[in-house]
Amino acid sequence: MAAPRILIADDQPDVLEALRLLLKAEGYQTELAASPEAATAAVERTEFDVALIDLNYARDTTSGKEGLDLLARLQAIDSCVRVVVMTAWGTVDVAVEAMRSGARDFIQKPWDNARLAAVVRNQVELANALRQGRRLEAENRMLRAGDLPVLIAQSAAMKPVLRLMEDVGPSDANVLISGEPGTGKEIVAQTLHALSHRASKRLVAVNAGGLSETLFESELFGHVRGAFTDAKADRVGRFELADCGTLFLDEIANISATQQSRLLRVLQTGELEKVGSSRTIKVDVRILSATNADLGQEVESGRFRADLLFRLNAIEIQLPPLRDRREDIPLLAAHFLTQYAQRYRKTVLNFDAAALQYLMEHNWPGNVRELQHAIERAVLVTRGELVQVADLGLRGKSAGQTRIEDLSLEQVESLLIRKALARHGDNVSLAAKALGLSRSALYRRLQRNV
Repeated sequence: MAAPRILIADDQPDVLEALRLLLKAEGYQTELAASPEAATAAVERTEFDVALIDLNYARDTTSGKEGLDLLARLQAIDSCVRVVVMTAWGTVDVAVEAMRSGARDFIQKPWDNARLAAVVRNQVELANALRQGRRLEAENRMLRAGDLPVLIAQSAAMKPVLRLMEDVGPSDANVLISGEPGTGKEIVAQTLHALSHRASKRLVAVNAGGLSETLFESELFGHVRGAFTDAKADRVGRFELADCGTLFLDEIANISATQQSRLLRVLQTGELEKVGSSRTIKVDVRILSATNADLGQEVESGRFRADLLFRLNAIEIQLPPLRDRREDIPLLAAHFLTQYAQRYRKTVLNFDAAALQYLMEHNWPGNVRELQHAIERAVLVTRGELVQVADLGLRGKSAGQTRIEDLSLEQVESLLIRKALARHGDNVSLAAKALGLSRSALYRRLQRNV
């Protein structure tokens, strides 16, 4: 991942150099501008996460007017850039005016290095979240226009799921999405967010079950500098990032009893405190959660709080495994084939009949995710325009391994011919000899079966 980019605008060379060195040590890329004109030109040609700008320049050293004008121009060029203003002539009036005009923070010279670094770090994080939200908003518009399929499903087993998603998607109801690993729970969460009135806001995802006891509160609620040993800067939590949007909590069944208690309080009140802070923050967040466990049984066993489950599953959407929705396999396989053929610039047009039969009869313990990985592998390794059984690289019980006798004669013949051609580098004469056929007989079979 590229380092965040910071624009520094000031008319004093020593200030520019000092800030450059400070931010370089923090791991940022910096660009220096000695005038408002140079700063404007920089933002026009480059995307910055944060612009750290002086309010006073050579022509006007006290009022802050030049800096406020620059602030307005930068925001007009890129509304996602987070502008932090600084001045050696700081007054409350200038600070208030800058903040009202869209500045995200205010620093007075001479600055405190630790505070300045913390301010920049917070603004970088928020800039990234804002840009992610803009990208999601654009994708959501595409989804609603039908340009980007989200959930490929036409099977009878998926019809109740689709109807339920259509009904609850536009609401603010918390939704629990359950199903085996790989069934598409995150895709369902993305679709529910896209259907909601929050679609223009952020969808923030977090693997809640993967957070340690010590990181849980910091990751979800944020912390202030000095809250604990490694808290060298303020941190924005996932709840705050998702304010007015949607928070997706994956692997929710794996959180501890202590974590359940902390999460329940926020869901009940909509309020939280960052670690190390006594200030209460109000958030408006829709919760989508996912699990492959039976939370009802987890409640009965005492491993999961019943009151938290009630908060999470105003509506529960249960996703069927892929083996129960086999009618969707050709649609999903074709979708993944097109996707990966484009990504890897391969001319792969379709599936061999035996390969498609193999896909239809495989048990799919890894569900849609396993199918996706199988198609990606096939696109990468196939040398022709049709995916063969061997290209899929599947293991376990399936038609191709344990029930080849169920294939039609034509499918078996096609499979044997293609394997012979592959072994002999598509040399028809050698393949025909290996199969005990004449060249003309092999050509007739190729025309009929391949």
